[in-house]
This record gives sequence, C-alpha cells and structure tokens, in this order.
Amino acid sequence: MKFTSYVLDVLTDSVFPARIAIADGVFKEIMPIQVSGDDELDVEGLLLPGFIDSHIHIESTMLTPGQFAKIAVRHGTTSVVCDPHEIANVCGLDGIEFMIENASQVPFNFYFTAPSCVPATSFETSGAVLDSDDIEYLLQKDEIVALGEMMNFPGVINGDEEVIKKLELARQYKKPIDGHAPLLSGKELDKYLEQYIVTDHECSNFDEAIEKKQKGMKIMVRDGSSAKNMEGLFDFSQRIEHLKNQDSFGIMPREVLERRIHSPIFDFIVSDDKHPNDLIKGHLNKSVKKAAELGVDIIKAIEMVTINPAAHYGLDAGSVTTGAKADFIIIDNLVDFNVLKTYVGGECVFDGENVLFDVPEIEAENSIDATEKTAQDFEIRFDGDECEVNVIECFNGELLTNKVSATLEVKEGIIQPDTSGDILKIAVVERYGKNHVANAFIKGFGLKKGAIASSVAHDSHNIIVVGCSADMMARAVNKIIENKGGFSIVGPELDESLPLPIAGLMSNEDAFEVARKLDVLHNMSGELGCMLDSPFMTMAFMALLVIPFLKLSDLGLFDGDAFEFIDVVGN
Repeated sequence: MKFTSYVLDVLTDSVFPARIAIADGVFKEIMPIQVSGDDELDVEGLLLPGFIDSHIHIESTMLTPGQFAKIAVRHGTTSVVCDPHEIANVCGLDGIEFMIENASQVPFNFYFTAPSCVPATSFETSGAVLDSDDIEYLLQKDEIVALGEMMNFPGVINGDEEVIKKLELARQYKKPIDGHAPLLSGKELDKYLEQYIVTDHECSNFDEAIEKKQKGMKIMVRDGSSAKNMEGLFDFSQRIEHLKNQDSFGIMPREVLERRIHSPIFDFIVSDDKHPNDLIKGHLNKSVKKAAELGVDIIKAIEMVTINPAAHYGLDAGSVTTGAKADFIIIDNLVDFNVLKTYVGGECVFDGENVLFDVPEIEAENSIDATEKTAQDFEIRFDGDECEVNVIECFNGELLTNKVSATLEVKEGIIQPDTSGDILKIAVVERYGKNHVANAFIKGFGLKKGAIASSVAHDSHNIIVVGCSADMMARAVNKIIENKGGFSIVGPELDESLPLPIAGLMSNEDAFEVARKLDVLHNMSGELGCMLDSPFMTMAFMALLVIPFLKLSDLGLFDGDAFEFIDVVGN
C-alpha cells in the first residue's frame, strides 16, 4: 500500500506531507515531499500514530477483550497495556490465560501486565491467590510487558518477603514495575521507590503528582469513568506557581518559562477503569481533546498516548517511522479531532462507519458460589435506643473516601439507616463459597428507596450492595446470584439487571448494548434518588481497601490509614 498524506511526527513535534509505503504490516517508507497550494494528497486529513492506553482494566469495561477492541478502534485506539487483576482475583491464572487467548483473536494490540496483588490485601476473600511462582511464570510470557500495579504499598514499605520477591523477579526479567500509591509522600514514598517502582496513576492533586515526578516517577493522568484527575493535574494556575518557585533564583528567561507553561510535565493519559456508556462516546481521542481544552499543548497531549507509553513499555508502536508496525489513524484536524479511519498492522479495521472484524462469543462458566440471602443477613444488631456508628463517606468522581460518624436510631434491636440524612446501608457478600456477609453504613449515594448491587467490587469482586432496607438489599443480591454476576437494581416497583456472566465481570454483548442496559440502570438509580454519575462504578470501589480512607471488605469495615479493621459501632 502506497499513498500520500500529511503526517504528525511525534518525534519532532512537526507536521509534514509525505509519501508512505506499507508492506507486511510495517512502514517501509516515510518520505517527506514538497507540495504546492494546488496539490492534493491521497488522504484527506492528518495521519497520526494509533493511540495507546497504557493503564486500563479491560474487565471494568464489562466487555471481553474482543468486544473492547471493536469499540476502541472506532476512537483511534490501537493498543492497550492492560492489567487483568480483576479476573485474576476471580479465576487466577486461568482467567489471565482466557484474556490473552481472547485478545489474540482480533486485530488489535493487547499487552498485559502480571497482576502483582492477587488478592490486593490479606483482609478480604478472593477467588484466587497469585504467589511469586505464578508471577515468574507470567513474566516469562511475551504478552506480559510489566509487573502490574503494586497496590500493597504497606508490604513494600515494610519489606514483606513475598512482595519483595515479586518486585525482584520483575527486575530479573527486565520488566518495568507499575505503581499504585495514593497520597503516599515523604519518607514512605522514598521507601516505596527504592524498589524501582516507576509509574503511578493514583495522583489526585497537583502537589502529590509533582512530588512523585520530582522523585523520578512517571505520572499517569487518569481520565476514567469514576476517577477523573485531569482537571486537578492539568491545573495551570498551579503549574505557573510551580514554575515561579522553580525559577526563584532567576535563572530561566521569561520567554522560556512562558513556553513551558503549556507543556505537560506528566507522562501518560490513561483510563484505568472505563464504563461502556462512556466508552461508546470516546476513549483516548476524547481525553486528548479534553487535555487540549484544559490548556495542554495538543501535540504533547498526543505524545502522552503514543510515543511516551511505547517508549516506556518497549512497544512496537507509538510513532510513524520506517520499520515500525503500521498502527495509525486518520483524523480530520487537530481541533475537531474526529477519527476518520483506524489501521492496525497496515490493515483498515475501522472505515469511518463500520468496524471490519467480528468477535467470537464466549461460553461462560458460573463463578458465583453463594447461597440465597434473606433480610436478616443485612441487619446490624445493637442493644439500646440509638448508637453512634462509623460511616464511609463517598464522593462523586472520587475513589478516596472519608471516615465520618453518625448517630442512628435502633428499632427492635436493629440499627436503622437514615435516608433523610443520606446514611444508607452497605454490605459485602462473599461469593466464593464461604457465604459470610459484612455490613456497615455509607453516605453519599442519596438513595431514598430501593437498593443496587454488583458482583464487580474491586479487587476481590465479592458482591457489594447499597440500599435503604435489608429486604431490598437481599432482593438485589439474589438477582446477582441468579444472573451468575452483574448489576441489579430493585425498588418498590423496580426490578432490573445487567447480567455479566463471564467471571461476574464481563458480557458477551457489544459495547452499545451493554451501555444501553447500563444507562437504564443509571436512570433507575436516579429515580430512586441516587446523586452519583456512575453509581455502580463508585460502589465497586467501596470495597477497594488499598485506596484510603474507609472501605468495606467481606471481612469487615477497614481503616485504610491504620490499615486494620475497625468496629462499625463506636469511634
């Protein structure tokens, strides 16, 4: 294939007309040419490298890898570095092998990381455990390009033997190590970085990101469905203040400082967790455009999803250069940023209207081993007329929570929620055969009636439920068990669900159909009073103990600061 086109070169930050030759899936020639005002090139638009999402959990899209690829190429994404620790927590090595096999059946570049924390902590029940022997097995695979995010930062800091062994294995096999260190700072951060952990996607504010960047980390700016950190990290008022402080000795000329203001000091733009109703609207194309709207130089933003991740992970992608794999896209212009066509290995996979490949259907085995629940399973008993309880406070678009307290009424020995004060019930139901339930209280959902439940609950993916009453919670959980996984919502006159039968995490259906069903659930949750944009995504992270401050596992209420369980009743 030979053609002429304008090319964006991410190596020189330039645009030029070129004659391009592609054979055997690689760029054979990129030859700059001279054109006059009347000359027409073969391709109308601008040729860019295909986009790379350098940190995403495919399972969080609720799609199989094949179905994810079908929606991603519509938005110009041709490669992802994905951490399959969601399915690993449910199915272990078999789950990872499934992801690799399914990914290999479509024309798309899936690179994987070896999940480092399965389970994420010892304070929860998971469906599998990956020890250092399992990690070594994975690191030897060509599809594995890194050790996945090291969430057990207390284990790193305190020198846990098994944690350190996994980190040493990554260095032995010359694979980079991804980090996960929310709010870690000072000497504890220094201790964490001693183990050559080089990336972090958990920065929620500029000061946190700057400290980590100055200490040598590469910063992933997250633009997900629940966690959206671009506004905080691309805050140019803080950037200007940082540059002024940096130039307190008057060394840099003013024009140099001004040029640097809109050049990002962070490294990648990533999704982390992305729901299908967001994914059908856009992926990294939308994130790059958003970065530009926030003031980031557009070419630098493109580099954060092309050459930067390719160079870091050693991928054969990320630039339009002779000898590189011919993964590229055609866009209309750098302002509207509409993707016109997508190519993988020199073959067109999206022609502007249709995706040009099919995806095989998966036969799913039931991964839910839980008995039917009753209202009594979701009651917290107390002897008295009222009691003070510890409450998880969650926020829209944030994974961090607060620890607050509330005084609740007790009726017939059972602690009552306070829907008028937005103090609701939350529970985590063990799904791997032990059948125990942990109950607590949560603020921030706003439900006035009914309940919502999910088998997506990071990272062990037990069943999590938030509701206004115990009987509604039982109904919602039992629908999950009946469907072999997924989301459910119940109310006085509501009973709807989205089945996710593949490991309780994914559907065989395409992104548009899963998004349609999820939108129905979101609308219903709004009818029940929920105030969150992505209630199921937010709820899923209420079980993730490695993100502060107060969370709930199937074993109890967990204080992320003290890294220990606390009682629901009392301070």
